[in-house]
Amino acid sequence: MHRFRSSRVVAVLLLFGLPTLVFAQTDLIPRSILFGNPERSSPDISPDGLMLAYLAPDQGVLNVWVRTLGKTDDRVITNDRKRGIRNFTWQYDSKNILYGQDKDGDENWHIYQANVASKQTKDLTPFEKSRADILSFDPDHPETLMIQSNKRDAKVFDVYRVDLKTGAMTLDTQNPGDVQGWQVDHNLQTRAAQITTEDGGTLIRVRDDVKSPWRELIKWGPEETLGNIVNFTPDNKSLWIITSLDANAARLISVDIASGKRTVIAEDPQFDVSFTVEQPKNHKLQAVVFLRERRDFQVVDSSIQADFDALHKVRDADISNISRDLKDDKWIVTFEGDDSPVYYYLYDRAARQATILFSNRPDLEKYKLAKVKPVEYTARDGMKIYGYLTTPAGVEAKNLAMVVFPHGGPWGRDLWGYDPYAQWLANRGYAVLQPNFRASTGYGKQYLNAGDRQWAGAMHTDLLDGKDWAVQQGIADAKKVCIMGGSYGGYATLAGVAFSPDAYACGVDIVGPSNLNTLLKTIPPYWSTFLAIFHKRMGEDEAFLKSQSPLFKADEIKVPLLIGQGKNDPRVNKAESDQIVAAMRKNGKPVVYYVFPDEGHGFARPENRTAFNAASEEFLAKYLGGRFEVPSDAEKKLLESVKE
Repeated sequence: MHRFRSSRVVAVLLLFGLPTLVFAQTDLIPRSILFGNPERSSPDISPDGLMLAYLAPDQGVLNVWVRTLGKTDDRVITNDRKRGIRNFTWQYDSKNILYGQDKDGDENWHIYQANVASKQTKDLTPFEKSRADILSFDPDHPETLMIQSNKRDAKVFDVYRVDLKTGAMTLDTQNPGDVQGWQVDHNLQTRAAQITTEDGGTLIRVRDDVKSPWRELIKWGPEETLGNIVNFTPDNKSLWIITSLDANAARLISVDIASGKRTVIAEDPQFDVSFTVEQPKNHKLQAVVFLRERRDFQVVDSSIQADFDALHKVRDADISNISRDLKDDKWIVTFEGDDSPVYYYLYDRAARQATILFSNRPDLEKYKLAKVKPVEYTARDGMKIYGYLTTPAGVEAKNLAMVVFPHGGPWGRDLWGYDPYAQWLANRGYAVLQPNFRASTGYGKQYLNAGDRQWAGAMHTDLLDGKDWAVQQGIADAKKVCIMGGSYGGYATLAGVAFSPDAYACGVDIVGPSNLNTLLKTIPPYWSTFLAIFHKRMGEDEAFLKSQSPLFKADEIKVPLLIGQGKNDPRVNKAESDQIVAAMRKNGKPVVYYVFPDEGHGFARPENRTAFNAASEEFLAKYLGGRFEVPSDAEKKLLESVKE
């Protein structure tokens, strides 16, 4: 709610046949500070403007806390004892909090309601083996919540109406079988649906009211960016839609529901519109966000221009989130810089004054963090590739060991700002290159489409070209480069060491697929409505997908691998890691494998995250020569218990 749209120890140096890295001795930042629970994070102001809710640990597990603004009456109102709460929002009555939680990473999210006064929590969607997501709720209808759930059919989501006072849930709109996502208007009527067509394109259907038939409003082909419905306009007569139709980069357009007339609201020839900012009460569009080198707000409502002018003077950091009360008098503003923790401010609009609330990890303020530099380089086919480079603080960026760290997705991108992984690796002595390889989003459809069917092709060589660029610039030592990443970044790691066996000194793969055919056969059932996009972007022919799969090149791998996997991962099944590990061991290749029984797609629990990262930095130190923090007894015990 109210958010714009769319998470002291001595250094030990060990020698493993390689010289240790020589650099100024900045203090070693403990893993617990980088990857443990934040002290406080994600503050959200209540609709009445009187209270603040935020995430903070309780008995070592992230829970929702509240306090009265201007007071120190902080108290915890939820009682999660295992996984930790990572997303929440206020109800419009300012008396309850809504949050989502899954079980051990299975992504079957339930929606919970926690009462601020009584601290009692109710599961609003207590249905096994199904997922529920919040669609919409509105200040003019404070007792109603619109959700989507696949409890009727695991493959598709229906729309349900939930009475927030009684918890009663009734079917609102049944999915005809092809709807990927729904949009509810400001009267909480389900009136728009987004469908992926058989060729991977997009179709948006609308209806004039809930009694009228559905009809096509706009359609675009598979060559466009991954566009989407943003919201209804305040009068419910048009839709705001992000699409690259008739342009290179995705624009924000308004489409009149009655006539189909399209009006361009915001555009850039190269960069996609990524988010919008709306007024919390009347839903007026106020700004759009482009993700250029840094987050760039384009204000379209002059009434908030002075506010943004004032906020831009607060810190040399990007605004990444704004929470607002319904009167729009008070804002909670999130600032993300590159070499500092995340800071949260209370902004008084009348006084145009920002007052710091807290940072998410104040212990980080004791350490010197690294700067993050936007970079660009030319790929072997002449295409310009963008990304970010982080080098150790206080050290000349010359002839360093380096970690190439591709992002997940792959249809996403890295951003400028604080990244715990980049800071961790830089602190251990490595340059960190984060390429936004072709297929990354935010740079227009030509950039995105250049990655079609190129998982082991040009997307792979973009990373090699980034490595070579860093070597040619004198930044990196060609013989001391490792590749590491999660999800698609894990695939890129496996592809890097399998398809270019002499390029890297080692690899760290986190929940990465090894066989693209088995990957697509084991995706969650509710992804079936947009499977065509995977085939368009990745390839459909089994022989072609096999040719892009690192599993079948496992005998080519020469360098050591470290692999981490969540047992309950619904996106990249555990078998994806099992089979590449089995193939490497059959071939006598070195691989270390950890499987966490209470995780899914990535490591949400801090004890798992810090333990795997303990193994990772010791592994990197062995093959690149950096420094590492000795694993704690608890980390050693956990790692031993999950090693396969």
